[in-house]
Amino acid sequence: MFESLSDRLGKIFEGLRGRGALNAADVDVALREIRRALIEADVSLEVVRAFVEQVRERAVGAEVTRSVTPGQQVVKIVHDQLVAVLGEDAVAIDLNAPAPVTLLMVGLQGSGKTTTTAKIAKRLKDRQKKKVLLASLDTRRPAAMEQLRVLGEQVGVATLPIVASETPVEIARRAAREARLGGFDVLVLDTAGRTHIDEELMVETTQIRSIANPHEILLVVDALTGQDAINVARSFDERLDVTGIVLTRVDGDGRGGAALSMRAATGKPIKLIGVGEKMDALEDFHPSRIADRILGMGDIVSLVERAAEHVSAEDAAKMAKKLKKGSFDLEDLRNQLLQMKKMGGMGGLMGMLPGMGQMKKAMAGANVDEKIFDRQVAIINSMTKKERAEPDLLNASRRKRIAAGAGVEVSEINKLIKQHRQMADMMKKVSKGGMGALGGMFGGKMGNMLGGMPDLSKMDPAQLEAMALQAGIDPKQLQGLPSVQPQLTEKLPTDVGSLLKSAPGLPGLGGAPRFPGLPGLGKKK
Repeated sequence: MFESLSDRLGKIFEGLRGRGALNAADVDVALREIRRALIEADVSLEVVRAFVEQVRERAVGAEVTRSVTPGQQVVKIVHDQLVAVLGEDAVAIDLNAPAPVTLLMVGLQGSGKTTTTAKIAKRLKDRQKKKVLLASLDTRRPAAMEQLRVLGEQVGVATLPIVASETPVEIARRAAREARLGGFDVLVLDTAGRTHIDEELMVETTQIRSIANPHEILLVVDALTGQDAINVARSFDERLDVTGIVLTRVDGDGRGGAALSMRAATGKPIKLIGVGEKMDALEDFHPSRIADRILGMGDIVSLVERAAEHVSAEDAAKMAKKLKKGSFDLEDLRNQLLQMKKMGGMGGLMGMLPGMGQMKKAMAGANVDEKIFDRQVAIINSMTKKERAEPDLLNASRRKRIAAGAGVEVSEINKLIKQHRQMADMMKKVSKGGMGALGGMFGGKMGNMLGGMPDLSKMDPAQLEAMALQAGIDPKQLQGLPSVQPQLTEKLPTDVGSLLKSAPGLPGLGGAPRFPGLPGLGKKK
């Protein structure tokens, strides 16, 4: 979602990094570009003005700490302000209330309320072991109640039986009674979608709130809505006193302005984000991690959490044991492909790795088909257990049989076997001799680099250029990567959070940011 904004900001900061010192004119030029990039990303104009003003106050005249370039300092200031706009700390759904805790889901038509309701129920059931009851109060949209019932069955959560003649207010009363009598921990009420100018439905929701007395009122907003998302949030908040926001379709290719505007303009925290259509595609909203993604610094913490969620400790231990022995068969390759798919595929993983934006773009430009992983899994599934364990058994007739079973050409079987053989050879090299032996696989040049890798941070640019030429890499390519050059020549952490820890006393960066007239960021004194 933030890809276009990330690209624009990356180019702006690249122009600042080479400067020995920044004056007011340099900062003004950069801020003008930042302002334009934010407006193009559909960020609310009032939030853009406040953001730019705050960055200017902190950037102009700030002294530069030794070994920190002015460009890096501006990146840090922008990062801090992005975190302030997005909400400083992550805020989870609050269940600290007597059971059953009631959650009321509200929002516009088509924003994804019903699907998000089921996702939240699954999340509470799986992660917090809560007994959840779902109830649909949407009597207007055809099959809305049936949709929630089907989704409830899909995620293994109870739903309130449908009674066709009841009004939403009556359903809310019955749901509260059933939740109490049934010993449920959480009751989630899915209301009818509405427009924020529909007075009749807003009055109805107000009545439901007074009857259900919800502990949390979650506003579901489509992240593709654009600047009007702020008007929606303010309208609902004025009538219902919303306690949190859930952004859906964050995995889309929209410009992301709603996420950057909602919290600053309303003062209400973004609690969850929907990142896909599947029932487990719901994540906590961490402002600092989102800011890291926007600035091209990756999100290693979320990547590790996602890996821990999809890869059990037992499986990881088994795999480590096999790799230590240098064993890697086709069954292992199949498991690795499936795990990578669960974690978001190649594109999803690269989006979370620092400095991988350029490679992700190169993959997109080369039209790399991620469905190739599905085909490879299908090929391995078409093999017998013995063939997976002993790939050398795969002669021509067996390959024809496997190709027919998987619905692919024999050439794809050959490519997969070749790919597996290369990976297996690599694993054997690593198990025997470590990185030095692995480097030998790639020939003398790359082998020398991997086997005896020098400390790049202590090398001057001329040495780096010579090393790049030795490896057959054009030194100009290194200059185009925003995360490589600072890392190699400036001895700086690639993560701004690490930079902040390593230099906590950066002058000119102190003080809590205050944005004028924005409830989420306080008032300027």
